[in-house]
Amino acid sequence: MILVEAGLYIGSVSDLKDPVALKHTGITHILSVDSEQPELHTGFHTKFVHALDDSSTDLLSKLDSCVQFISDALKTSSLSSPSSPSSLSTSSVLVHCHAGQSRSAAIITAYLMKTHKLSAQQAYTKLQHIKPDVQMNEEFLDQLTLYEAMNCELDVSSVLYKQFRLKKVTEKYPELKNLPRDVFAADPAQSHSVEPVYRCRKCRRTLFRHSSILSHCVGSGAAAFSHKRPSAGQPAGDQSQCTSYFIEPVQWMEEALLGVMDGQLLCPKCSAKLGSFNWYGEQCSCGRWVTPAFQMHKNRVDEIKHISVAALK
Repeated sequence: MILVEAGLYIGSVSDLKDPVALKHTGITHILSVDSEQPELHTGFHTKFVHALDDSSTDLLSKLDSCVQFISDALKTSSLSSPSSPSSLSTSSVLVHCHAGQSRSAAIITAYLMKTHKLSAQQAYTKLQHIKPDVQMNEEFLDQLTLYEAMNCELDVSSVLYKQFRLKKVTEKYPELKNLPRDVFAADPAQSHSVEPVYRCRKCRRTLFRHSSILSHCVGSGAAAFSHKRPSAGQPAGDQSQCTSYFIEPVQWMEEALLGVMDGQLLCPKCSAKLGSFNWYGEQCSCGRWVTPAFQMHKNRVDEIKHISVAALK
């Protein structure tokens, strides 16, 4: 068990074997990030986060609650000397996983990022100086980089988070059955919104909202298609060369997507072909590979913007 900063410790599951030593150190809160919930003696405030130490684990979605648990525990704590555990007056937190090297390191890094306004790499480097044997799973470091991009606060409406969530769903449900309902965006035809929407060009059925579009970095254009001869077209950075919108799956697509790896996307009202989907990805016309891919051809839909009456006066 190593002191990271005032009131905050990182350790392993073996540190839980001696509750007397924990209390002597001043530990009052224990955050366990492991595959199995440990048996803890009474007298501690605890939080358990189920997480495997592999690339399939979604720690990103749990970072906010873990950071909040640590912050709440330390809110009333005070130290006269950070290097002297015996000077603790209120509470201290132990964050642990099985070995104290990866999952717990990711949580501590997230806490340092948020409280000290550090980048993911800066916070991780700081922790490595304190505990040289930490060796975070590379996937967790990637997730912390996403956390940094969201200003250290989970934003479920963020394009970055939506893309991350879809990839994790594909990994967790390889048979693409019994998918969580929250993977699918609400059907805009069933509710009213002031944001721009996109309708089927043939029957005018509302299909998706502007917020469902998952933007991507523009690829290298024709050069990305080895089977095609490059042409003197638009430059690689020109977003207009993308002939499709890549979006998050919408509720009306659910029946077509479940248990199927790829296929066509048809209008739920008139059955006109709108685009295609592939859970393992498709290449945009700009050359960028998008995974997973739910693409709607721009020439099959129309953007509809709502204009307020006041704006016309």
